[in-house]
Amino acid sequence: MDGRELVRAVRVMGSVQAWRGVRSAWRQRRTDARALPRRGPERARVPGPVGEAEPAPGGGTVRFARSELRISVSAGGTVFWGWDGAGPLPSYALAGDPPEPDPRAVLEPDTDGGWRVVSERVTVAVSRHGAVEVRTPGGVVLRRDLPPRWWEPVREGTAGGGARARWVQRSEVPADARFFGLGGRASGPRLRDGSYRLWNTDPQGSFGPEDDPLYITMPVQLVVADAGTHLAFYDNSWDGRVVLAEGEEGAGSGHDRPGTSEVRMDGGPLRCWVVVGTPARVLHGWAALTGAPALPPSWALGPQHARWGFGSEREVRRVVDGYRDHGLPLSVLHLDIDHYAGHRVFTVDRERFPDLPGLAGELREHGVRLVSIVDPAVRAEPGEPVYEAGRAAGAFVLDDRGEEVRGVVWPGECAYPDFTDPAAREWWGSLYEERLKQGFSGVWHDMNEPVSFAPFGDRTLPRSARHALDGRGGDHREAHNVYGLTMARAGYEGLRRLVPEERPFLFSRSGWAGMQRYGGTWSGDVSTGWPGLRASLALVLGLGLCGVPYSGPDVGGFDGSPSPELFLRWYQLGAWLPLFRTHAAIDAGRREPWEFGPEVLAHARVALAERERMLPYFVTLSRLARMTGAPYVRPVWWGTPEDRALRDCEDAFLLGDSLLVAPVLSRGTDRRAVRLPRGRWYDTATGEAYEGPGQVLLDAPLSRVPVLARAGAVIPVRGGDGEGLVLEVWPPAPGRTGGGLVVRDNGDGWDPAEIERYQSRLVDGRVVVERVTDDGVTEPDLPVRVRGQEA
Repeated sequence: MDGRELVRAVRVMGSVQAWRGVRSAWRQRRTDARALPRRGPERARVPGPVGEAEPAPGGGTVRFARSELRISVSAGGTVFWGWDGAGPLPSYALAGDPPEPDPRAVLEPDTDGGWRVVSERVTVAVSRHGAVEVRTPGGVVLRRDLPPRWWEPVREGTAGGGARARWVQRSEVPADARFFGLGGRASGPRLRDGSYRLWNTDPQGSFGPEDDPLYITMPVQLVVADAGTHLAFYDNSWDGRVVLAEGEEGAGSGHDRPGTSEVRMDGGPLRCWVVVGTPARVLHGWAALTGAPALPPSWALGPQHARWGFGSEREVRRVVDGYRDHGLPLSVLHLDIDHYAGHRVFTVDRERFPDLPGLAGELREHGVRLVSIVDPAVRAEPGEPVYEAGRAAGAFVLDDRGEEVRGVVWPGECAYPDFTDPAAREWWGSLYEERLKQGFSGVWHDMNEPVSFAPFGDRTLPRSARHALDGRGGDHREAHNVYGLTMARAGYEGLRRLVPEERPFLFSRSGWAGMQRYGGTWSGDVSTGWPGLRASLALVLGLGLCGVPYSGPDVGGFDGSPSPELFLRWYQLGAWLPLFRTHAAIDAGRREPWEFGPEVLAHARVALAERERMLPYFVTLSRLARMTGAPYVRPVWWGTPEDRALRDCEDAFLLGDSLLVAPVLSRGTDRRAVRLPRGRWYDTATGEAYEGPGQVLLDAPLSRVPVLARAGAVIPVRGGDGEGLVLEVWPPAPGRTGGGLVVRDNGDGWDPAEIERYQSRLVDGRVVVERVTDDGVTEPDLPVRVRGQEA
């Protein structure tokens, strides 16, 4: 640490907290120096030449001179392989037991002296030296993992052995392939050539597209190429790095240079899952493997408002009254850490919020729910009730000497629950009863990478900190990336126990593969500026392709004061995203729409009205996400991944199957180019029809962003003047049919939902909409409204 870092820390955290952070950072450094084994001489190892193979259901085990490889293909075509005895379990990513192996899959010799597993949906070929190829049934190579390499300690006890061996896995994909995924990446959604770290990280303030890593990292790659789409997941939560390089067709002497991915891990098992198929089939298979996304209550699909620094009941009422006085709908208001007593979790500042349950009840009468922030760090102070209860439960993370690991966060010196311990999770989940009694309807988890303030070093727990890891035991090197995931599990399961008749509402800043089982996420502290606006869309798209469909940004950015134009364009984007929430730092400018002048207020009112009108469609998308794993917000190439131009389109998105949204992401724009997938599309503002594939230039005045509807789409919307649910249909193209799915809102409980299927067609120039059932087609029991130029 130099003097400038110390001065910066004092300015950001205050002198007392800064010095606590300095002491904590030195303590962490000393602890790791003592408790972590030093890395000594290492020996590289590769699998070596192939030997015998032993069949098993779904595949079998292929043995090499210095390793062995287990392969299993499931009945659904999902592929697993693990080196050195690594199996699918234990895993924090998987929702339960691994899928059943395909009994028809056959392990047989391959032509080059290796082996292959042949199944109906996929073929896995293993070369003589340990390369693994995933091929389509027609023999087209989707992915080729070259023989892995491990670095193991020469002497026992120098760097650990077995699970602690470092390894690297280099892979090749087709030259035309594009990479997506790896969790929340601000520079995405398409991942360019570069190095991406796998270590959940608080970026120390606001971030932009150039900042990496962020709060959610996952070793999940979605690869889209002419040959097909596949997802590859290296199930390993250790610190690592992925280096990507896109390929080039006709590189060098007319030969293609493949795209490459190099995964380097500091330890842990080398095991991989691969899911192949169309994008929809891949995400469905991924959800089947890692769990169906949690279904948010319908009120969580409405507009939400948050701020660090509301400060009092009076200010909360002022903001809510402002929405009502200006005719703006509001579903949720969030309270940040300033409502706590001394920033201590599960407390209330009684001077500022003397009757929080009364306030919550009052707001709920007006249709507004309260949501509470929850941080994991607990003030380590004798007599502090939560701390004393945690100590009695043995819930906190310990070091190698059995002493509590301490860090510094907003309340001061803190202890951290070990959420990888089932007993600690159950204890923590029980604490949410206090939040419910205060009138909160949901929670958002923050600071759970986890964070410990430090002016130098790693702003988290010591890597040597001990964790239960659900009975296996280990340290923070393995537990760090799943800390937020397991905290989300603790909160979600606690809320389910406490209020079993209601679906929990929970979203988390940090997480890992499988986090969708417990809720969603948000962008974190995205910087206020046009690059931050673009990063907001990149994060939502990228997380959706990693199986997390419910997310959204801090509308307006977390810091600073957006210009009226920037705020409005962010607001217009947010109105089409699953989580639509304004939020800002305590020292940032206001984020209420009326604070930006009458013109912005008028246009924001239009955006809010359209969000309210589209709520039945968002309810349908939330149900379909749970049933199929498909994100609400999808890349424009979702239905046509073979369209190379669409693969490179990052400034627009599909909302479900029916709508294409083209937000304005740059200053001073009143027209913008929009690239269309194939088929006919209607500008929803003008009714004008356009034919895809191709690019069109559309008006984008300050009052709106371009939104297009697919020809033939049947979309559930709210009708006006008490009309209730209405089916809005856009005329099919001549000679074509269309349709849509509808799931009606049946409350915020657990009652099963019914999917209604509708089809649209032209009959003598007239649009006809019919409901499709197992018994045939019938007239819809809902009003039908035909839109579009040709209606």
